[in-house]
Amino acid sequence: MHNDIDGRQLAYIFANMADSVCITAKNGGIYYANNSASELFGFGDKSSGRKIWEAIPFTEKNDTLIQLFIDAVTQGRDIHSLVSYENSTGKIFRLHVSITYMTESSGIFVIVIRDLTELLRVNSAFERYTSPEIARYVLKTPGGEKQGGQLRDVTILMSDLRGFTALSTKLSADVLITILNHYFEEMIAVIRRWEGTLVEFLGDGLFVVFNAPNDDSNHANHAVSCAVEMENAMKSVNEWNALNGYPALEMGIGINSGPAVVGNIGSDVRMKYGCMGETVNLAGRVETFTVGGQVYISERTRAKITEELFTSGEQSFMPKGAASPMKIFAVGGIGDIRILHRDCVMRDVAKKAAVSFSLLEGKNVGDERYSGHVVKLSDDERCAVLETEADVAAMQNILLDIGGPLYAKALSNDGGNITICFTSKPDCFGEWVKSL
Repeated sequence: MHNDIDGRQLAYIFANMADSVCITAKNGGIYYANNSASELFGFGDKSSGRKIWEAIPFTEKNDTLIQLFIDAVTQGRDIHSLVSYENSTGKIFRLHVSITYMTESSGIFVIVIRDLTELLRVNSAFERYTSPEIARYVLKTPGGEKQGGQLRDVTILMSDLRGFTALSTKLSADVLITILNHYFEEMIAVIRRWEGTLVEFLGDGLFVVFNAPNDDSNHANHAVSCAVEMENAMKSVNEWNALNGYPALEMGIGINSGPAVVGNIGSDVRMKYGCMGETVNLAGRVETFTVGGQVYISERTRAKITEELFTSGEQSFMPKGAASPMKIFAVGGIGDIRILHRDCVMRDVAKKAAVSFSLLEGKNVGDERYSGHVVKLSDDERCAVLETEADVAAMQNILLDIGGPLYAKALSNDGGNITICFTSKPDCFGEWVKSL
């Protein structure tokens, strides 16, 4: 009587399990299928005794699953695998199949199938809304979902599209998102190749950390190599833009290394993997000094580089609250890769163009107005030489009035001849160039 009760209980458990359970004979003939298996595979009343692979819809997507059953039966062995399955209505599932050969029970097979479709979909969405590295950290690290952080030596990469804010006011929302999505797709592919972790999107910019959450002893080398390859990838981005009738983009990148607090930040309701501290703030500051096509690294990052590094000049600035200036270096390449710069050929303008301009202090326009003349313009209309008696330092942001706001950054000052790079152009820029 006691065994009878146990048998009914066992049958009840199998019948109501969420996992699919099948028992087959040594030749693969179906002895038993619980409710979940019958629903998943569409087993009817006539399935009993049929080979299990014959009772499954025969489609190309089911080839691997069918072959698993055949291999288990013909080879008399256990098999565990993750496979795709297409039911009779065309719905696709992802299944974990566990086939156990019970030699002590006359050679029957016990098959347990777990439907992981929804779990994998959620995991995939989680990776897309964070990054694969952060998703794996949260899902696989003991306590990875809890609040808390640690101090780590990292390298931070910050990128930003030059002049994109002004450009976005001229584009429809659909076009804007299409351009950004393609740009981000290209950049993220490069970041993953160099073991970087995307922390978050900053509007049209990227915030990337190296050596967190995954260990990377070469994080400085990888960050600089990543930046160089990102700049070179802009060529294919802009070729795609041109092919689709979209404007060209330019990107600047700043890199800094040092200690930062990394970990889960937020509350029980909302949390994200973050990175904070002076090292992060300085990376953002370094990035602001770049123009399109430039990569600047801090002296802290340079000190950690172990590969051959190619630089093309240095500048210095005073970080907020610092006792001494910090040097930054323009990177031309690292190891075997170089930034593929476009040639910048300067030509004299037909007639010197008088302009008035202001110097920017942060994001604020200074009160004093200066005058000068544009005496040279590059063939690609990205750069110019401004002749002025005003004291303009390298990396100074400038606002020129040409009938509309023309933003530029000073690259160098050679005795009053200031090489500037335009960072944001007004609608009247084309007509102004023609006038030169």
